[in-house]
Amino acid sequence: MPEFHKVAKTADVVEGKGTIVAVDDLKIALFRCEGTIYAIRNQCPHMGGDLGDGTLEGDIVRCPWHGWPINVKTGQHPQAPVVAVRTYPVRVEGDDVHVAL
Repeated sequence: MPEFHKVAKTADVVEGKGTIVAVDDLKIALFRCEGTIYAIRNQCPHMGGDLGDGTLEGDIVRCPWHGWPINVKTGQHPQAPVVAVRTYPVRVEGDDVHVAL
């Protein structure tokens, strides 16, 4: 059973912008899309850029290094679904954002 970790306050995760958090040595990118918070592994599968620093349009974040697109809801590249990053379950309790690892 995955364990949930408190990683942020809901106010820290702004609509349309990424937020990078860490749980131990793992970096996770949080995104708020249409009011829902999603969590993906922060590392782009192309060359390792921080996805949390990328540009978010709808539910697609573009890596700031080379523009690779990743869907923040599914973790998949829109044109090549076999290319993906891990997604994590998110639970919001009050003002706290928890991510399951």
